[in-house]
Amino acid sequence: MTDEQPSQPSTTPPALAGPGSKSSKSARSSWGRGLGRFGSLELLAAVLIVVILARGPIVAALSGPGIQSWTTVFVSVLVQALPFLVFGVLLSAVIAVFVPASFFARALPKRPAIAVPVAGAAGVVLPGCECASVPVAAAMVRRGITPAAALTFLLASPAINPIVLASTVVAFPGEPMMVVARTVASLITAVAMGWLWLRLGRSEWIRLPSRPEIDQTARWPAFWASLRHDVLHAGGFLVIGAMAAATIQVVVPGAWIQAVADQPLLSIAVLAVLAVLLSICSEADAFVAASLREFSLTARLTFLVVGPMVDLKLFAMQVGIFGRRFAVRFAPTTLLVAVAVSALTGWILL
Repeated sequence: MTDEQPSQPSTTPPALAGPGSKSSKSARSSWGRGLGRFGSLELLAAVLIVVILARGPIVAALSGPGIQSWTTVFVSVLVQALPFLVFGVLLSAVIAVFVPASFFARALPKRPAIAVPVAGAAGVVLPGCECASVPVAAAMVRRGITPAAALTFLLASPAINPIVLASTVVAFPGEPMMVVARTVASLITAVAMGWLWLRLGRSEWIRLPSRPEIDQTARWPAFWASLRHDVLHAGGFLVIGAMAAATIQVVVPGAWIQAVADQPLLSIAVLAVLAVLLSICSEADAFVAASLREFSLTARLTFLVVGPMVDLKLFAMQVGIFGRRFAVRFAPTTLLVAVAVSALTGWILL
């Protein structure tokens, strides 16, 4: 029997070790980690030095009127919309988890053509804005409601609920017909879009995200999972929409709006576009419309009808929840129908 030779530690330098050897891989890993830490520290130090040296110009840029206006608009949109977004996702989670599908079958008529106006009328009782209506409508579709009825509710709820109508009364104290006109035009637009979806809409245009956390878990864990998912998902798109709205509001000169106020048709189109760009919460848009005294009542009615149904943050949320194929078809069509209905309603009632 031969004596075993004691093992000797390897003296092969890491640089000379074979490319597949363990020592080579370990050396490269340690070297990479060290270099990564060194690079991160260098980058952090460089950023700190730049901030310290350029703190004067940075502070001046951030304190400029344009940045302050952008920040004000961005924060105001979020502050107005976020409570109603939370309310909406809470209601959405309750509907998705605790309300049985049979409830909707009993609550709405079986014929979709009749279910559409009933869903539009149901929008009167929900005190929420468009941020709340999107996740609620998605929950309705998941629970078996025909998409036409759910989309009608999506459009009607933020436009004709009690809080919105009460704010319109306060904003237009000398114009009681403005409340009537807003209710009529918004409800007609919502129902018309529901019937239009029945006629032309396709189920493959709606791609709701998969929700296994709801279908495969107990009720309370599923409720919290649904709530967490919707807040993060819809909230991210709300931030994107608020950023876009703030950017556009700061960039577009106010003098352009004044120049078209006296032209009836053009003023209607301008306020419709303005409603889309400003993305004001439906509970607050009546006060903005009332302040635009240079425009006619019909143009301001268009602003009030279009805003809760089509705006930047709402479009972004529709893309995130219902899918891009749905949003790029539904939002432009809703805009055209809302402008036409509000202009005709204003011509008759105002």
